[in-house]
Amino acid sequence: MTPSPTTLPTRPLRNGNAVTELGFGAAQLGNLFRETTDEASQQAVSAALDGGLRYFDTAPHYGLGLSEARLGRALRETPRQDIVLSSKVGRLLVDSPETADRLDDDGFVVPAATRRVWDFSRDGILRSVEESLSRLGTDRLDIAYLHDPDEHWDSASTTGIGTLVELRDQGVVGAIGAGMNQSAMLTEFVRRTDVDVVMVAGRFTLLDPSALDDLLPLAAERGVGVVAAAVYNSGLLSTEKVDRAAHFDYGTAPAAVIDRAVRIAEVCARHGVSLPAAAIQYPLRHSAVVSVVTGMRTADHARSTVARYRAEIPEALWEELAATGLAPDPRITADS
Repeated sequence: MTPSPTTLPTRPLRNGNAVTELGFGAAQLGNLFRETTDEASQQAVSAALDGGLRYFDTAPHYGLGLSEARLGRALRETPRQDIVLSSKVGRLLVDSPETADRLDDDGFVVPAATRRVWDFSRDGILRSVEESLSRLGTDRLDIAYLHDPDEHWDSASTTGIGTLVELRDQGVVGAIGAGMNQSAMLTEFVRRTDVDVVMVAGRFTLLDPSALDDLLPLAAERGVGVVAAAVYNSGLLSTEKVDRAAHFDYGTAPAAVIDRAVRIAEVCARHGVSLPAAAIQYPLRHSAVVSVVTGMRTADHARSTVARYRAEIPEALWEELAATGLAPDPRITADS
């Protein structure tokens, strides 16, 4: 993809495709934690496009297919070659009429007319990709990730990756990889399999840069792109002033983590930078990172996220965070 004057800067994957440095995470289009509307979803995607975003990430898991369907409709008028679409495999959606009168119990406010079944078999992945393409209204995925294969290494690293390689060879998917909330297994995917890109959620942030110890160095060595997600760590880094009641990694934040977030926010304030802006730009300092993906529910949210990405951040901020031991500078780590 060649950036246009209205497109945010891009970084290349090793297969030649490129993603914008800021990506649209579409979990909230699947009614994550609360309901949203088709109209609000359309407006959020439109605002993201207006802001220069061209990378959109979704999954069947998000709202039992609702996120994919809404995203597909919202992008219908956008030339397909102008955007990069990623979705995920591993959670197959199976009809569940016996639970259709209930709401989903996995964080999404949608009827439980289908249920998720872990499936990293060849048939399961082929079916999952086919159904995702149908919901999205497209003929290909630019990136396909194995979704949270934490308890399924044996099947995910064999038939899972093998099937994605087959689909990549056929041109049905572009780049392939895995997306997880941990860095250790992602590192093993990079070490042992033919992945092009991985998505690491919550493990490469201002509060938890642990992926610097294993995943990032190997990804840089192998030429594997890294997409950083959940850079706000579930909310603790999402506001200028730290909310002590905010979540950290989907749960109650430990006092020591809150105190560190407050100290980071104070450093940001001294340099005239908002904490959320620093949270978004921090992972992009590493050469292996190709994009930061954040969730966006509304047009205002999309516009504010672009503003955070574009905010000017002085080098002195990163130097102080590193010197005080609050957050290592990924640029120095990558260059060393």
